[in-house]
Amino acid sequence: MNRMFEKTEIKGVVLKNRFVRSATYEGMATDDGAATPRLIETMSDLAKGGVGLIITGHAYVLEEGKAGPWQLGAHRDDLIPGLQDMTDAVHRCGGKIMMQLSHAGRFAFKHTPAVVSDQGEPGAPKAKEIDADGISRIVSAFASAARRAKESGFDGVQIHCAHGYLLNQFLSPAFNQRRDNYGGSIENRTRIHVEIIRAVREAVGEDYPVIIKLNGQDFIDNGLSIEDSLQAGEIMARAGIDAIELSGGLISGPMVPSRVGIKNEEDEAYFQEQAREFKKRIDIPLILVGGIRSFQVAERLVESGTADYISLCRPLIREPNLINRWESGDLRRALCMSDNRCFKTAFSGNGVSCAAVKDKKVNIN
Repeated sequence: MNRMFEKTEIKGVVLKNRFVRSATYEGMATDDGAATPRLIETMSDLAKGGVGLIITGHAYVLEEGKAGPWQLGAHRDDLIPGLQDMTDAVHRCGGKIMMQLSHAGRFAFKHTPAVVSDQGEPGAPKAKEIDADGISRIVSAFASAARRAKESGFDGVQIHCAHGYLLNQFLSPAFNQRRDNYGGSIENRTRIHVEIIRAVREAVGEDYPVIIKLNGQDFIDNGLSIEDSLQAGEIMARAGIDAIELSGGLISGPMVPSRVGIKNEEDEAYFQEQAREFKKRIDIPLILVGGIRSFQVAERLVESGTADYISLCRPLIREPNLINRWESGDLRRALCMSDNRCFKTAFSGNGVSCAAVKDKKVNIN
């Protein structure tokens, strides 16, 4: 059997292959964050399409941490029945699904942004620095959201610490200029993450998978460096994180996480250099995302020990059946054009979809 399609485990959860659907903002929830039939169908299609592990689009843990319209929520108990419908549908299709938990911080939608520092915080002049009580509230919110995810039947949770959202902001010197125990050294800048990991673990138990999405680098001046990210990853692993999904860049930065113009294999896997450094020093499973379009590239990354799992986002918007296609022997490159027009559809009120397919310019069959 090809190694990409062998069974593996993360914290006791058996995955049928090494392909992960990276968290993708769907824009398909209700105004108050509830799962809808269309969002549930999207998750089911990914499971039917052969994805080994599905990670939901980021679900906000507090109302003021919401990043955009029609975003999935995990902030109230009354959302649990709809979330249970989602996990039931995925499990009926033979899939596994984890919920990504997030707080937008300075990118809050329709709320005064909560920022790590009231100095050096570009683009948020009306923001208010989070005080000690605010930090405690955020820690508790992540734990409560994780408890809801477990009660809803999710196979694990992922903590979102990438792309410029709140927990990434705590790690990044460009945004974190605090002078208390949450600023300064990388140990201090990782303090809230350790507190969240421990609180989540207390809420869900020792046997429940808790993973994290982490920037290897921010790629901005005075941003999170690879060395600081490595140290943060080591601290998080000691605190009990079960796997790291490695990404990079900021949604508002010059090097965005979802890059355009991926035309050949040389353009793919643009965070693989950081991944190799992580594998040298951190002995927990590593999931790598970032422009991977070719089965051959994915296979080489795993065979070389650069990553343990391969995470895909945009290709699965275009082709939810991509993994089944590859497993059947059709190893043509993913059809994704990497033009990012799919994200514009997510903010249209119609949900994320491939604009090229919608334009009827291509045939995905």
